[in-house]
Amino acid sequence: MLLALQECLFGSTLARFCSLWIALTVAGAIFGTTLSGWDPEAIDWDALEASPNASHWFGTDLIGRDLFARIWLGAQISLTAALVATSVSIFIGVPYGAFAGLRGGRTDQLMMRIVDVLYAVPFILVVILLMVVFGRDPLLFFFALGAVYWLDIARIVRGQTLAIRERAFIQVARTMGAGRGRILLRHVVPNVAGPALVYATLTIPAVILAESFISFLGLGIQEPQTSWGVLIADGTRTMESAPWTLFFPALFLGLTVWSFNMLGDRLRDQYDRETRGYTRHIGIERAASE
Repeated sequence: MLLALQECLFGSTLARFCSLWIALTVAGAIFGTTLSGWDPEAIDWDALEASPNASHWFGTDLIGRDLFARIWLGAQISLTAALVATSVSIFIGVPYGAFAGLRGGRTDQLMMRIVDVLYAVPFILVVILLMVVFGRDPLLFFFALGAVYWLDIARIVRGQTLAIRERAFIQVARTMGAGRGRILLRHVVPNVAGPALVYATLTIPAVILAESFISFLGLGIQEPQTSWGVLIADGTRTMESAPWTLFFPALFLGLTVWSFNMLGDRLRDQYDRETRGYTRHIGIERAASE
């Protein structure tokens, strides 16, 4: 698995670029606001809508705030949203899908019908309803995003559970008197955690894009906090007089989402190849034993 991860991250020039960009983005989110020398909320009255220069590397916005510092502040919010929401989606989706697949029968069908119904509801509507109920706290907003994106992981885990529940080690555990809960925690979840984490990497860019879109509409992160979606919304208002206020946030958002998607696709493809190889190996062994 370690070799597969190394191949995904550094196996090609494109993969190395995406890995480097993500590493720089994470480092910038941690240290970028201090490197700029400007407080993200500080106003430079002598540089209102100033173009990029030696003092303000990415220029300033309408009221003179340093755009370089604000982009890294936005990166903190967007990456935190991705981390929290993805963790919530794993926490909900893995046990839900594993229990449905292990239980089978009508319980499985009912649980999957619930997932189908939730799929039919527009995710923005769900997020807005959750925020209306629980308030507009940013952390609750991130949890609301996670409460939407667990559906894909639940389906994937359920499919993996259906594939392994008749395997020999599950049958042995049942024969030895292990209960369904013990089998679920000790045998099923550890074996489906790998594919769940692989597909969770594709949840990260989806959450970043969703958070930015909702914040762009004015329904997510609010001033004085900011995110890439908020910065893009501000940039659209001044794009004619200060196009850099739109260009740089959009560039960072696009490259980050694209990089996560590229690496997630490579990791998923690598895992699928290894899974097919392992399945063929098991089939050959069974045929030989017969």
